[in-house]
Amino acid sequence: QVQLVESGGGLVQAGGSLRLPCAASRRTAMGWFRQAPGKEREFVTAISWSGGSTYYADSVKGRFTISRDNAKNTVYLQMNSLKPEDTAVYYCAATRDYTGASPGRYEYWGQGTQVTVSS
Repeated sequence: QVQLVESGGGLVQAGGSLRLPCAASRRTAMGWFRQAPGKEREFVTAISWSGGSTYYADSVKGRFTISRDNAKNTVYLQMNSLKPEDTAVYYCAATRDYTGASPGRYEYWGQGTQVTVSS
């Protein structure tokens, strides 16, 4: 059982940056997903249990960075060069021994944090 709390969302202008932390009750492989109104949830990025492997959606590669502080059981999503199309509710998710894009592989989900990027 893993409990997750993500935060750090807010309103930012296009080109700006945000960092989203996700605090977990224990260390697992972690991923970030996002969901815009009326759209399906989509994969953003993932990081392995050790932090040694990362995976990014093409839409965010080069702009977003996932990292983890294992001592704090916390993962971070650093979002730079934000675009209006990045506007969504962002969710962190946890699973065992999986680093990838499939939401069905993630067992535990946070409550989500809203990111709004104005044009």
